[in-house]
Amino acid sequence: MAYKDIVSISGLPGLYEMVSSKAEGGIVRSLEDRTTRFVSARQHRFTPIETIEVFTTGANVPLQEVFKAMQQHEDKHPVPDGSKADEKTLRDYFDQVFPELDDDRVYFSDLKKMVRWYAQLRTHGLLQFDTEPAQAEAAQEAAQALAAEQPLSTAEEEKNPRKTSRSRKKKES
Repeated sequence: MAYKDIVSISGLPGLYEMVSSKAEGGIVRSLEDRTTRFVSARQHRFTPIETIEVFTTGANVPLQEVFKAMQQHEDKHPVPDGSKADEKTLRDYFDQVFPELDDDRVYFSDLKKMVRWYAQLRTHGLLQFDTEPAQAEAAQEAAQALAAEQPLSTAEEEKNPRKTSRSRKKKES
């Protein structure tokens, strides 16, 4: 499960992992209770959370940037409980953590949703963001190449001995 596979579905609470998609809808797994179900695209709209942007006083920013700020300030400013916090508490929290939010266009319900989603993502360990996808891919490819170059261990060599040119010549004779 990766951050890019997480979606928000209109009319349904919480976040979901996209397991499979079809023309008629998608098979999703809830992050809360891990239940899997089919959701019709005719009745619901699927929105990947990596495409969601938040209104700020300047240019809109990806939701991921708000989550990064929440994560960085978590030691100094603990994240309030999204289901129990009142509007003043959440507004004060976001003024300290991400002051660029536009108070006129970001509603209280949006703040509650961001806090609940952050808690769900943190619970499932999905807050490790790749700052540079190209660098992450290059590092992964380098690790795979290194793993391919490593010699077999002695136990593996005994099970699967390497064929030498001599053993091939003996078999051919």
